[in-house]
Amino acid sequence: TDVPADMVAEESGPGAQNSPYQLRRKSLLPKRTAACPAKTNMEGASTSATEDFGHRAKRARVSGKSQDLPAAPAEHYLEEKLPDEVVLKIFSYLLEQDLCRAACVCKRFSELANDPILWKRLYMDVFEYTRPMMHPEAGKFFQINPEEYEQPNPWKESFQQLYKGAHVKTGFAEHFYSNPARYKGRENMLYYDTIEDALGGVQEAHFDGLIFVHSGVYTDEWIYIESPITMIGAAPGKVADKVIIENTRDSTFVFMEGSEDAYVGYMTIKFNPDDKSAQHHNAHHCLEITVNCSPSIDHCIIRSTCTVGSAVCVSGQGACPTIKHCNISDCENVGLYITDHAQGIYEDNEISNNALAGIWVKNHGNPIIRRNHIHHGRDVGVFTFDHGMGYFESCNIHRNRIAGFEVKAYANPTVVRCEIHHGQTGGIYVHEKGRGQFIENKIYANNFAGVQTLSIALSSLLFPTFYITCGGVYIFGDGRGLIEGNDIYGNALAGIQIRTNSCPIVRHNKIHDGQHGGIYVHEKGQGVIEENEVYSNTLAGVWVTTGSTPVLRRNRIHSGKQVGVYFYDNGHGVLEDNDIYNHMYSGVQIRTGSNPKIRRNKIWGGQNGGILVYNSGLGFIEDNEIFDNAMAGVWIKTDSNPTLRRNKIHDGRDGGICIFNGGRGLLEENDIFRNAQAGVLISTNSHPVLRKNRIFDGFAAGIEITNHATATLEGNQIFNNRFGGLFLASGVNVTMKDNKIMNNQDAIEKAVSRGQCLYKISSYTSYPMHDFYRCHTCNTTDRNAICVNCIKKCHQGHDVEFIRHDRFFCDCGAGTLSNPCTLAGEPTHDTDTLYDSAPPIESNTLQHN
Repeated sequence: TDVPADMVAEESGPGAQNSPYQLRRKSLLPKRTAACPAKTNMEGASTSATEDFGHRAKRARVSGKSQDLPAAPAEHYLEEKLPDEVVLKIFSYLLEQDLCRAACVCKRFSELANDPILWKRLYMDVFEYTRPMMHPEAGKFFQINPEEYEQPNPWKESFQQLYKGAHVKTGFAEHFYSNPARYKGRENMLYYDTIEDALGGVQEAHFDGLIFVHSGVYTDEWIYIESPITMIGAAPGKVADKVIIENTRDSTFVFMEGSEDAYVGYMTIKFNPDDKSAQHHNAHHCLEITVNCSPSIDHCIIRSTCTVGSAVCVSGQGACPTIKHCNISDCENVGLYITDHAQGIYEDNEISNNALAGIWVKNHGNPIIRRNHIHHGRDVGVFTFDHGMGYFESCNIHRNRIAGFEVKAYANPTVVRCEIHHGQTGGIYVHEKGRGQFIENKIYANNFAGVQTLSIALSSLLFPTFYITCGGVYIFGDGRGLIEGNDIYGNALAGIQIRTNSCPIVRHNKIHDGQHGGIYVHEKGQGVIEENEVYSNTLAGVWVTTGSTPVLRRNRIHSGKQVGVYFYDNGHGVLEDNDIYNHMYSGVQIRTGSNPKIRRNKIWGGQNGGILVYNSGLGFIEDNEIFDNAMAGVWIKTDSNPTLRRNKIHDGRDGGICIFNGGRGLLEENDIFRNAQAGVLISTNSHPVLRKNRIFDGFAAGIEITNHATATLEGNQIFNNRFGGLFLASGVNVTMKDNKIMNNQDAIEKAVSRGQCLYKISSYTSYPMHDFYRCHTCNTTDRNAICVNCIKKCHQGHDVEFIRHDRFFCDCGAGTLSNPCTLAGEPTHDTDTLYDSAPPIESNTLQHN
């Protein structure tokens, strides 16, 4: 039997001779009348033992007849013949050391003396636990289910591990020391009425520092720990609920230098002052861990009703606790506060419903915080500020009233694989020169719930500058940091906001399915935004505005319900090597003084075009591939003046480049080909400059200029376009030099020369430029146009009027006039001629800012 040396005694010697439990040796009686009472008594004992120890198979009963008893000593009878039930009943009156002595007698006694039920009774009488508390090594305790334990008797094993210790059990010490005979053999156990007395015993070296605090409420004790003691709650059921230590005047536990290997576990620790708002309580806490100590706090419930300070304070150089499996909740102040170069490991804790932050880290505090559940806080979840640091991994941070995570004033945490979600006013704030690395997190479903009625009456100490956001990550006030590998989705405002000179690195994130936009860079925000996937957001994938200059590289920005990337109100920056596709509006919009550099991007699948530049937008748009957009590849309108160089603009489902409403721009060395409408359409008082472009293989005209627009055309090559190379409407004057217009298919002129209706080549989807007329006889309106061949054939002899040379389709051939066309085939159901392509939809994102 494996037992501590001091739990085993010799069978001989004074201790054995004087034991009150020593078995008496009886000689066998020769008469049946002497044996019969013994039989009756054993049977009665056997019945009782069976009820208590029925799990063990019964041995054969002794007959009780004198002639059946062997002629052997009494020892032989006790060792071999006495029934198990009787032996177990006898053993049930022994304490642990005598039980160990009995186990040394013989093999049978060893087996019976190790009965788990015997040891469970002894164990619960001493330690109170209803499940064995295992203590395999210093600073490690855990309860087990005995049915699932690999060893046959976990009760005895735990008894051995916990044997040397002091017990704090109010009112029991006097009883224990008043009955030495009853508790003989338990000299290694010490009993105290108060924790202070037990700690004094440690100082006097009466035992090796293990203290059991039994069920009860211990109030206003002076618990200053400056030695490597181990203090653990001892109670039935949920241990921490039954052992409550509270203070109303001072910190409940204070760990000081010298307590580097101390352990406190399985208890409730409260600070509950009478005056909950007194300023001197700023220095009072449930747990206070000071310089050069590294205790372990395990499976504790920590509560503070004080409205100042914090529940747990870890402060000073060398303060490095391990806090695990604790519940720091329902506190009226900060839950966990780590400051002044303190460190420590904080794992698997529940931190919730605290009035201020769940965790504060400041002044070079640098903890390791893993797998904590930080939720339902009445303020921010985690607040790092004033050079606070820390490594936060795999935490679940959600449903906090302010942001899930706030970084401010040179703080620089690392946040890895955390879930930050359902924040009532945001996911992450980084501001006022905060930094940080945010890597592989999930940041989602942060919303605006309750903010409309929120009273922003927060302490200026906490939030000198307070901003409300509904988004995922919010970086402002010279914020920095790395935001990498996160999943940011389902937020009520932008997934990431960058503002006021902040300059983070944002890469390898997924930012998607937001109720607003993806990334919002404003008020001189900066940053490097690269290799992210931004998709399925309700508004723009990326907004850049008000003097901001981010760099966006190698991102995939797609499937948005509005614009892909939106530059407005002097938004600048660099957009290069991105894939921007499948947006309900344009892939890129530039407006109101914005002047970005847009290089080497692929922009396709926009339902309102590839790039829209309007309202005095600028920009350098170079070396991009712009294709397969539902409307024009590039729109330039309303006094905008971008520069387009070396772009490939092709396979558009409308025109290549459309410039109208006073649009300008310099277009140089672009390849514009295979577009469904004109390669370049210039209209309504616009005046661009086109140099050295190649405009070819279009399914309509190469260049069309109409509606009083002008242009400068120099050195362009215009070839193999279906309708023709260059078309100028009535009243248009252009400046031309060294252009090559060659080998176009000239389908319009060929149709006219063959006497065909022009609708035959255009249908209602294209607008060939030629002479068009009105027929007064047929009462056509200002919206109708008739081609020259229909005038000659279908309206011969009618009162007709030449209108102008311009873009149109023939309403006669379309079948929309009262008389059928004799040149066209079946009529269509279209009505009025449209002289220009339909205008693009401009973003209404501003309405939501």
